[in-house]
Amino acid sequence: MISLRFYAELNDFLPPSRRQTTYTLQLKGQPTVKDVIESQGAPHPEIDLILVNNQSVAFDYRVQDGDRIAVYPEFELLDITSLSRLNSRPLRVPRFILDVNLGKLARKLRLCGFDCLYGNDYRDKQIIRMAARDKRIILTRDTGLLKNKQVTRGYWVRSTNPWDQMEQVLNKFSLHDRIKPFNRCMDCNGMIVSVAKDEIEDQLLAQTRKHFNAFYCCTSCHKIFWRGSHYQRMTDYLNRLMQSYRENLRHPSANYTAHP
Repeated sequence: MISLRFYAELNDFLPPSRRQTTYTLQLKGQPTVKDVIESQGAPHPEIDLILVNNQSVAFDYRVQDGDRIAVYPEFELLDITSLSRLNSRPLRVPRFILDVNLGKLARKLRLCGFDCLYGNDYRDKQIIRMAARDKRIILTRDTGLLKNKQVTRGYWVRSTNPWDQMEQVLNKFSLHDRIKPFNRCMDCNGMIVSVAKDEIEDQLLAQTRKHFNAFYCCTSCHKIFWRGSHYQRMTDYLNRLMQSYRENLRHPSANYTAHP
């Protein structure tokens, strides 16, 4: 018999009766604390600290009768590097791979300049392999994917609304200060560079050729871009997003949205 308590957003994975409270579990054998936690619904990449009887433990700790287990998500305001035994370290350059349910989110994160792999034919094993190879964070709506023992970094995106999803990811990984808009192609994730008008003039419609002089090209799919009405709408949205972020820093309890 053990007691178990999940904190903060980890309660999202629990049934209502077990949220924000300590409850007991009767177990057979001596499972690892990782297996116990994931049996309750919380995938291990969401966890930053496990305390058993007030001592930090790793995922392979074998649960004992009478253990008091407290499970915490990532600490945003407190550095627990010296305390946690889970050995989770931030990636210097955040890069993502998204599952098949998050195509619209991939486009929005690319708009902000983040390296995001996405394919509507990606299988779970492929996502896990590519994430490990490229040191990418898995973004998914499937908690089962995050419970795979080979996954080390991932996040379960709570919302089904793409705009809310992007704000959740930006907040989760503290990415607002890393936004570099219009550096990546929203379609293919390639880098966007400036291109001379005379090099691509034969690809332009007459009105575009007449009214615009600054052009950009994706180095991967070779799509041509210019600062038309769509560019202005996206710029306005990103400005509102950053304004909302700065306002939230000043008033952390306020609810806000930057939706267009």
